[in-house]
Order: sequence, then structure tokens, then C-alpha cells
Amino acid sequence: MPNLEDTAIPAVKIVTPKRLGDHRGFFSETWSRESFAAAGLNLDFVQDNHSLSGPAGTLRGLHFQSPPFAQDKLVRVTRGAILDVAVDIRASSPTFGLHVAVELSAQNWKQLLVPAGFAHGFVTLEPDTEVLYKVTAPYAPQSDHGLAFDDPALGIDWRLPLAALTLSEKDRKHPRLDAMPRFFD
Repeated sequence: MPNLEDTAIPAVKIVTPKRLGDHRGFFSETWSRESFAAAGLNLDFVQDNHSLSGPAGTLRGLHFQSPPFAQDKLVRVTRGAILDVAVDIRASSPTFGLHVAVELSAQNWKQLLVPAGFAHGFVTLEPDTEVLYKVTAPYAPQSDHGLAFDDPALGIDWRLPLAALTLSEKDRKHPRLDAMPRFFD
């Protein structure tokens, strides 16, 4: 059974799988439907995603999919390190507009469980960082949305000067929270 930790926003969880190591290396069960269900997390992952970011300071996000293709995500790092961020975009939530930021790395072996109703993004802290994440709904372009990574209302400290970040053109154009439609109650 993995170790589960609450964050400042209770819906977002830090998941740390056990690692068994010896002279050969290690073995770790990073996902088990049975173990997660025993912890009260009944998730049906349908797709795995894998990204490689060359330079440190690569920012991906903040992304989310709206219903009916809203996604829960289980994010982990297999090489390098990231600052992983989840922003609550559930309009009726007492934590609406607040975020959680957690460092995930190949070293600390932590994973972040980001539920539907949260915008998600990360910045790489090391070069050649690989991120893997499972999602509970397939990619659906018509439900694909984003939130401005640099929205001052969010107050996210990406740990690097914004001018030093490497982003896609798409990620530079997302709306701020106050201009974004409310996709989640």
C-alpha cells in the first residue's frame, strides 16, 4: 500500500509508493487499483502519458479537460525533477483559485494525485526530465483547456524568473482565472 499524504487542498494527495531495493536496484509498484481502492481512491485510468523536457525551466501547463472528459491525473517523475502544481478551478469550492505545489523527482519517488476540477502544470527543475502520468479520461481536443501560468491572482512561485521559462505558444495564451469560463461547479 502506498503512503498517502494530504496537501493544503485535501482533494490533492501526495502518493509515495514503496520501493524495495537491493544490490541490483529497486522494484516499486507505482499503481495498483486494489491498493488505491483500499485507500478510498477508486480510479479507472485509461491512458498513460510520457513527456521529456530537454532544458530545465520547461513549463507545461496549466492544463485541464472539461466534462465529460475531465481527468484525474497521477503524476510521477522517472528522471530529473519538477515542481508540480494543481490549481483548484471548482467554482463552488472553498479553495477555488488556490494551488498546491509539490516537488516530484526520481529521487524522492513522490507522485501527485490531481483530481478532475484542477488545472495542472509543472516546471522542470533539471535538464532531461521525464514525467509519466496516468489519466482517467482519454484526450479530447474539444474539452482541452488551459489557465494562464502567470496569472498574478494565482500567486504561483515557479522558482525561476518567468522570462527564463520555456513554454509552448499555446501555453502562453491561456486566459486568467477571472476571464475563464467556469467548467466545474
